[in-house]
Amino acid sequence: MSIMARVYGYPPTHNAGSEWMLHSMLRPLVTRGHRVTVWLSHPGNMRESYDIDGVRVIPYQEGSNFAYEALASDVLLSQFENVPLVSGLARPRGIPVVVICHDNFNQSFRDAAGADLVVYNSEWVKRDSEIFYAHYPTEWLPRNSIVVRPPVIAVEYRTQPGQCATLVNLNPDKGGDIFWQIAAWSPEWRFLGVRGAYGTQLTPPTPLPNCEVIDGVDGKNMRTHVYARSRVMLMPSIYESWGRVAVEACASGIPVIAHPTPGLVESLGSAGIFAYRDDLNAWTHALQSLRDPDAWKEASRRAKARSDELSATADLDIWCDAIESLSYGKRRTAVRSVI
Repeated sequence: MSIMARVYGYPPTHNAGSEWMLHSMLRPLVTRGHRVTVWLSHPGNMRESYDIDGVRVIPYQEGSNFAYEALASDVLLSQFENVPLVSGLARPRGIPVVVICHDNFNQSFRDAAGADLVVYNSEWVKRDSEIFYAHYPTEWLPRNSIVVRPPVIAVEYRTQPGQCATLVNLNPDKGGDIFWQIAAWSPEWRFLGVRGAYGTQLTPPTPLPNCEVIDGVDGKNMRTHVYARSRVMLMPSIYESWGRVAVEACASGIPVIAHPTPGLVESLGSAGIFAYRDDLNAWTHALQSLRDPDAWKEASRRAKARSDELSATADLDIWCDAIESLSYGKRRTAVRSVI
């Protein structure tokens, strides 16, 4: 079957968590023998089509015929701002529409209304969607929905932890300003800041001798460039619907200190060390406690256990089965109008 996706950007040049989640979900569809093509809606660094793990990627510069080619697909898939376009192309022609919902924003739920399949990245986002749709007529409801937690293939990230306290993405929403304050208050630690794929990357007011900043790398190089240098992962994010970096770190038994967003609470579970982002004392004390070898070892054990627990889920099989059920059924003959 032919599966086409329309999204803003894609690895290896666009390295946000949502795009790596999507790629992790498309790979097993390729393994099952399906033809998967991703069309980009934004001009990026790649100007020619390329393949990554069997997924064909068409850059914006070559994608002027997307609307025409999409009509030949068995399933159309999208996320974020591209959902209305994809839905508008698919519905009049009865092509099944799949929406990946990465957050609990009302606009995301409105755009996903009436989709044949909505994929939520966490249980808490799905619960919020049920509250949202409860206020609207039946025709607003997605025909089917599943939860696929952002798949992390642990063996691709697992390594021997290093010595740094690390933050990936130094923008304000990820806690870049908090990171620099923690570093200034914790001279006994080495800190590693990794520039992110989006947002304004913050720098400290004055250089700090215990800090290093590196450019972001694609997901396939995170193991050697980031996790192999990290002893603790810091996530003082103001919002995380899941927190892929946290789960990637857990694969190596790297403890994670995180602000308790609903997503990070769900993704980390009992492995998380939680501190409110506006309580700097809590962050410095948590870091100080992990200098004790026994405390770090126990936190590392919990992180590995959480990684194993998430790796054992059947999410990807459920996802692939759900996609195949859309194609192998008949195309819709009745078209609903969702306003």
